Amino acid sequence: MIFLETKLKDAYIIQLQPIADERGFFSRTWCKNEFEKHGLKSEIVQCNLSYNEKKGTLRGMHYQVEPYRETKLIRCIKGAFYDVIIDLRKKSHTYKQWIGVELTENNNKSLYVPEGFAHGFQTLVDDTYAFYQVTEFYTPGAERGIRWNDPQFKIQWPEEKNRIISAKDQSLGDYRL
Repeated sequence: MIFLETKLKDAYIIQLQPIADERGFFSRTWCKNEFEKHGLKSEIVQCNLSYNEKKGTLRGMHYQVEPYRETKLIRCIKGAFYDVIIDLRKKSHTYKQWIGVELTENNNKSLYVPEGFAHGFQTLVDDTYAFYQVTEFYTPGAERGIRWNDPQFKIQWPEEKNRIISAKDQSLGDYRL
């Protein structure tokens, strides 16, 4: 695995290193020792799978608050999506900054999302699966969200005429300090 720093403090793109032969390839997607060597959280307590039937499905921007803040490792196992994270850590020098990364079934990338970040994605093709490994259990009372198009962040989502957003995500408000 290759750990590539992003412009956001503590967030990484992790590039797999496939070993290929005539059968296909093999690659590690997770190694506790390598994550710890890079100073990253490595205590995975839950794995989640998100199936998205239609192109243009947008989920987010979600996070959990103390004491249930979670770190996520996200990858696309089928299809493609544009993954977005926002640094919401008030003491971080990248506070309120965001990045977007295209994750596909073929590009062998994962996104490491530190605790204290909001996360969301928009599918780029039909029948897309997102796989999450998380360091905290889902805790409904600690769940929060930010409107996907909050003007203070100016996230540049892929153009989509038929964007699909749940009623729950549509009801999210703008970020408040």
